[in-house]
Amino acid sequence: MAIIGLEGIRLRGPHGFYPEEQLLGNEFVIDVAVAVDTDKAVENDDLYKTVNYETLFLLIQAEMREPAQLIETLAQRILDRIEDHFDQVKGIRLKLRKLNPPLGGRVDAAFITLSTGKMEE
Repeated sequence: MAIIGLEGIRLRGPHGFYPEEQLLGNEFVIDVAVAVDTDKAVENDDLYKTVNYETLFLLIQAEMREPAQLIETLAQRILDRIEDHFDQVKGIRLKLRKLNPPLGGRVDAAFITLSTGKMEE
């Protein structure tokens, strides 16, 4: 079993509870790691037998365009999209950070971490 991932994906998105957040957007940082058996990919040097991290990025980027009020909702949608796209994924760990949340004081980030499958162990 291997872990393939991306760290520090920075994207803007129209996510947040307040109307101004949905209008102006917020900056988010996403880390994602997926558990996958890479034996067949290595054996055949075949990108299509593993998880292409470029595709991971594109899936996350696409989901970030769709508004959500809660970071919980957004994180779950990203997880679902990855699971739906890659049959060979055995587990996912995702951390989504909303930078500088509007809380009336200085806070670097609000975050959620979700895990599924082999990543929950």
